[in-house]
Amino acid sequence: MKKPMAKKALAAATAAAMVMSITACGAKNEPAPAPADDTSAADTTATDTAPAADTATDTAEAEPEEEEEEVSPYTVLTDESGNPYDLGGMEIIIRDWWSSEDPAEPANDYEEAQLEWREWAQETYNFKIKQVAISDWGSTPQDFVDYCTTGGDDVNYVWTLRDDPAITSAMASGLMYDLSTLDCLDFSSDKFQMNKLHEQYGKGNAIYAMYAGISEPRTGVYFNKRVLQEAGIDPESIYDMQKDGTWTWDKFDELMGTVQRDTDNDGTDDVFGLTVNEGNMTTAAVFSNGGSYIGKDANGYFYNLESPETTEALEWTVDMFTKYDQHDPEGAEWDYYKEEFLNGSVGFMVEDEYAGTPGNFLQDMQDEVGFVMFPKGPQGKDYINVWSNNPAAIPACYDADRA
Repeated sequence: MKKPMAKKALAAATAAAMVMSITACGAKNEPAPAPADDTSAADTTATDTAPAADTATDTAEAEPEEEEEEVSPYTVLTDESGNPYDLGGMEIIIRDWWSSEDPAEPANDYEEAQLEWREWAQETYNFKIKQVAISDWGSTPQDFVDYCTTGGDDVNYVWTLRDDPAITSAMASGLMYDLSTLDCLDFSSDKFQMNKLHEQYGKGNAIYAMYAGISEPRTGVYFNKRVLQEAGIDPESIYDMQKDGTWTWDKFDELMGTVQRDTDNDGTDDVFGLTVNEGNMTTAAVFSNGGSYIGKDANGYFYNLESPETTEALEWTVDMFTKYDQHDPEGAEWDYYKEEFLNGSVGFMVEDEYAGTPGNFLQDMQDEVGFVMFPKGPQGKDYINVWSNNPAAIPACYDADRA
């Protein structure tokens, strides 16, 4: 059963106030050697007519055409002798809570490029790597602590952790390897600078966790196109509002109010405006209004929960929950909102973008859905997406060579 909305919003705010890639290690970079050119293509130009009998045996042999050397798009890291690093066939497991033991085929260009790079890296450096779910979302923090404090085992893990206060405790307890000591990781490179998560999990000169690449897109608004059409709303108009800058809290409120109604005249609403992960929506609302949980000025960090922008967002969120999200059955699980949206009785769902990716729960959705950014608050200047990347870490119980 849900907690009172005000308490839930405040709890989410207080808690919030607290796909990676692997790079092979090496001291210097050398271009990849081109493959040996052991084939040649003969130029056998055809003619429109067969040669005359007296000239048929007088055909000159074609000169072989030289092939262009294939240039590798990757840089090979080499040892002091100039040889590619050899990891001796070791197996590395990127440990998370969502990847299947048998990964699906790449679903987009990024995944294809990532798979191609991993296959090249494994062949070049003589190692194996895979990404697989071992812990679940709830057990990951404790599993990491237990693994590190007991000395681990002979499996080589890169741990994917949750971006939450549990990491702070692990850092303070000395359970996370200092990644700044690894010469293969250049945290000034673009792939780390574009998200800077390593700065979030750094202390002094030490770095305890990282994320490589563009930050994962997060919370937005899904909508059921059929439900909106039945309420007299053109679903495509929401994209138009987002494009012209009129997709706001007020408009969102208005549309949810239009969707939510009693269709069988029994005095009880049976189509609802909103179903939601309350924590996600609370955070999205705060930042969409120019607020934050923690601020930073010349004097350092400070709690920002009582700023006008943050307070306005929390109050608005409670109002939306009260008007449109009070329909979970008694004793429902925390993620009942997923089932409710799949059932097609709700117009809008505030959820992370990954819900609509292959393998996630919206793949079972029968109705067509749309997805837009979270709407702007009265104090918001533009649409905001609040990223929360999953940090990657190495256990401190590994020695330097293994790390």
